[in-house]
Amino acid sequence: MSSKNTKFQIGLPLLLALAIAAGMLIGATFASSDKKDSDLISGVMKFREILGYIERDYVDEVDTNELIENAITKMLEKLDPHSVYINSKDLEIAKAELEGGFDGIGVEFTIMKDSILVVAPLSGGPSEREGILPGDKIVEVDGENVASIKITNRKVFELLRGPKGSKVELGIFRQGADDIINFTITRDKIPQYSVDVSYMVDDEIGYLKISRFSATTYDEFKQAMKSLKEAGMKKLVLDLQGNPGGYMDKAVHIADEFLADNRMIVYTEGKQERFNSEFRAFRKGDFEDKSIIVLIDEGSASASEIVSGAIQDNDRGLVVGRRSFGKGLVQMPISLNDGSELRLTISRYYTPSGRSIQKPYSEDDDYASDLLKRFEKGEFFSADSIDFADSLQYKTTKGRIVYGGGGIMPDYFVPRDTTGVSRYMNALFISNTIREFVLEYVDENRDKLKKMEYEDYRKNFMVSDDMLNRMVELGKKNEVKYQEEQFSKSKDLMKLHLKAQIARSIWDNKGFYPIYNETNEVFQRALELFQEADALVKR
Repeated sequence: MSSKNTKFQIGLPLLLALAIAAGMLIGATFASSDKKDSDLISGVMKFREILGYIERDYVDEVDTNELIENAITKMLEKLDPHSVYINSKDLEIAKAELEGGFDGIGVEFTIMKDSILVVAPLSGGPSEREGILPGDKIVEVDGENVASIKITNRKVFELLRGPKGSKVELGIFRQGADDIINFTITRDKIPQYSVDVSYMVDDEIGYLKISRFSATTYDEFKQAMKSLKEAGMKKLVLDLQGNPGGYMDKAVHIADEFLADNRMIVYTEGKQERFNSEFRAFRKGDFEDKSIIVLIDEGSASASEIVSGAIQDNDRGLVVGRRSFGKGLVQMPISLNDGSELRLTISRYYTPSGRSIQKPYSEDDDYASDLLKRFEKGEFFSADSIDFADSLQYKTTKGRIVYGGGGIMPDYFVPRDTTGVSRYMNALFISNTIREFVLEYVDENRDKLKKMEYEDYRKNFMVSDDMLNRMVELGKKNEVKYQEEQFSKSKDLMKLHLKAQIARSIWDNKGFYPIYNETNEVFQRALELFQEADALVKR
């Protein structure tokens, strides 16, 4: 007679795996405390006992595995904001974003009006090779309808990603075609790039933007720097705005390119001595004696703060923008038996001057609403709204005062520019009207645009009033009510954004950023500060 495993028996190994992992991590610390060991075992057994009662006696059917995962998540929330549990399905997506590639069909997509809309096939990927175009709508996957079913991003990933060499059948609706067009796409390795763009601003200043610190970031950075130096770069704007971080070692390697030997980059301290470490410059960098300005904002976190903190504390260059996010906790990934992962905080980051990067996160601090609170206090618009206690003063290697208390405070604060921003323009973005209009316009004018040289487009292409009127009408179809006064306020800014988005559709990020940066107030301020950055190098 065979017996069938209950949901409780299936889910219990997940709980036990977590308990074993926790025991391995904290066993050394608790080795001298029999009481703490006893409390840990007692707690695990109590949880198991309660789950047993729920499985056997609870009035309704329950998913015990889901209960266990929820309990783990809630338990970790009591520790700090960055200790997390990631189930096996979500872990695959999370790792792909950092490890620099995944297997799939190679499209950037968005869900618009309950349809999967192809924003662009990724360059060199299988979808581009098979002829998928921007603006195509994916309506069928392997014969299954995926239109108007309230599909989620996660479900799209599940359908389109798969092992290299596997095939997927797509049904495509294309504007102007009478019938659904069928494609057979063979999945392949899709590279993920983290250096969004690099280009020369003028004869001397180079610009390089990093969107995250992934497995391939350092190699991408080195290649971009090589190209910029060959083009004559003598000064660099390193843009880390909105960069949420990633792998610490990649941040350390990049900081090392700017710092002379043995300069401190970052150090960590934890409860256990084995989690204490320090990272110093150890190799001859490619840009140790040239001017650098680092751009940050409230979206710059973790590895971005390591780089900007090292540059600032070593008086190596200027940091310009707004106070960074303030994520200075170090997580160790621990693989669990069912393919899920525990990321447990084991230490804190400190900048060379001794500043903890991490902002407060006690129960009295509303951590999740911190950026909203900064906005409401006016911090995004005025440096005077930021209060630093004297006890949080630190000094750089050359005696400049910098402040701790969470995040990196820039050397030069740049308020957020809202001159041309309106609720109407924001509504057009949120409703995807602007993206939808750009896709339609590019589809109608692709041949004409591709015949243009980029510099000709950048200098001479003008977004016409007729184009704006068409966008307004499209907005109405998307239930965005026309607001004449707000439209007038945002008109010039919307023209520039449309021009930049159209350029991206033809020339990728190298077309987008030189135009977009004309409205980037942090970038524009940085260009005015290279005389001071030069002086820091020469001190």
